[in-house]
Parts: sequence; C-alpha cells; structure tokens
Amino acid sequence: MKNTIKSAVCAATAAVFVSCVSVTGTVPEEFNREISVFGVTIWATESVTHTRLLHAGNVLAQYLDNDEDGEPDNTAVTNELAARHATILMFADEAEANSFDYDKLPDNITAVQELYDSETNPGFNPDQTNEYFDASLEKVLNLITAHGDANAFPGTFGQYQGTELATAMDTARGGYFPTIPEEYPATAWFTCYDPACDYQCQITGYIYWAITSSLGAQDYPGRYQEIKDVWQLNTKELLNATDTGITEIISNTGYKLPTNLPDGSYTGFTITITDLDCST
Repeated sequence: MKNTIKSAVCAATAAVFVSCVSVTGTVPEEFNREISVFGVTIWATESVTHTRLLHAGNVLAQYLDNDEDGEPDNTAVTNELAARHATILMFADEAEANSFDYDKLPDNITAVQELYDSETNPGFNPDQTNEYFDASLEKVLNLITAHGDANAFPGTFGQYQGTELATAMDTARGGYFPTIPEEYPATAWFTCYDPACDYQCQITGYIYWAITSSLGAQDYPGRYQEIKDVWQLNTKELLNATDTGITEIISNTGYKLPTNLPDGSYTGFTITITDLDCST
C-alpha cells in the first residue's frame, strides 16, 4: 500500500515545456505532464492547469532550496525523498482523486501526496485577504516533512511517540493521545478532531502549522477565524511565546528548514513541465 498523505504569493511564471518523453509502462495514463525537482516528481492529470502545476513545482523547489541557489538546502532530506521516489499527484479535485486506482502506481513509489488544482492558489498573498489558502504550501510541505525530514532525522522528526517533534505536539495537544480524545484540554493550542487523522497524521499537521505560522502564512485578515478550532498560534510571535518545544526544533539551523515562505517564483533554475503524452 502506498504511503499517501491526505491532509489537512506571487503568480507563477509562464509554463516552460521540454520535449515529449515516452513513459509507456511507468506513468499511469491518467497523468499527462510531469515536473521533477531534486528527485521529487509531480504528475498532473489533463484537467490540472499549467499555471497551477507550475506553481506547485516552484513551491516544491522553494521549500527544498529555500535560499534559491540552485542546490537543495539539505541533501539528507532530498536523498530520503528520492529513495522513496516521492511523488505529488495533482488532480482537478477530490472527486477525480477518489476515482484514481492507486494500484496503477509503480511499486518503487512509496511516498505519495495528493494536491488538487481546485485548492492551489497561485495568487495567494500572506499580507492581504485571500479567497482561499494556497494548499500547495501545506501539501508539498507535508510530503517533505513526513518522508524527508522524518527519515533523515528520525530522533527529531520521526512520526511516533517519543521523538522531539511528537513530544512537542503532545504538549501542544495538552497530553499524549494515541487516538483523538472526545475533548482536548482547555490548555491545548493544537486541537485536530479529524477522525481520519491518526497520531502520525497529527504530527504531520502539527509541524505544517508551526512552520507556516513561523513564516507568516497564517495571519492574513480572517485567517485566524478559519483555523482557530484546530490551531491557535497563527503568528510567529504567538508561536515563539507559547510553543517553546517546536520553536526550538524549527529554529535549529542544523536541519536547514525553510526560513522564507515560498511565493511560487523560484529563481534557482527554470522549473520545466515535461509533456508525457507523445501522441499530441
């Protein structure tokens, strides 16, 4: 079974295509375009727009190469992702994703993340009101932390009880809960009640909220009201003042976590879209 994560900014530049690549037998026929960044692949269905596919590729590159010098910031992380053939599958929406047969994926792909065209927002601006949050900032980061950081630094980012990250999350939730409690303690600031999100999933969500809040993605007008039932520390100031456990982890420069929020305009090199449909 594939290890699939299902969770919980400037416009991208014009799409750049390279010559068609024959992928018979390696890529499911539902996907007609590909982006590859530091060993991580994005496959998109025909219904995904070029703009949103390219935006996702730029966000991926900016998370992995946050200083945009053309090289990954932490090769230990990208090596783990590449070893698992980490892949983002872009669909039009949840309905299209649910219709896909995951058994069609090559067996060597063991880290998978879904991302929908309908939830990707190239026009997202963390400094103003947005129609909706740019989910590429969440979904791409989920793949990186759950399969890159967690395997490169298991004692810190491992997704099981007792790691530094899990311990910090237990504090944020008001205690250790192997399953979702009927009610979190009043002192908790991370309170996810999603029945489909187990302990491992909660860890993935927790570090997403912490990193993106630290980078300024979660405090634009109206955002707190949207997320307060799950996450309350939506600014860097609140995070640093309240959650010392996660702050110590994400501020440790040895892990080379992102310090700038991706905006979809990566400058390290040109992100290209490869056409996988040689018949057109």
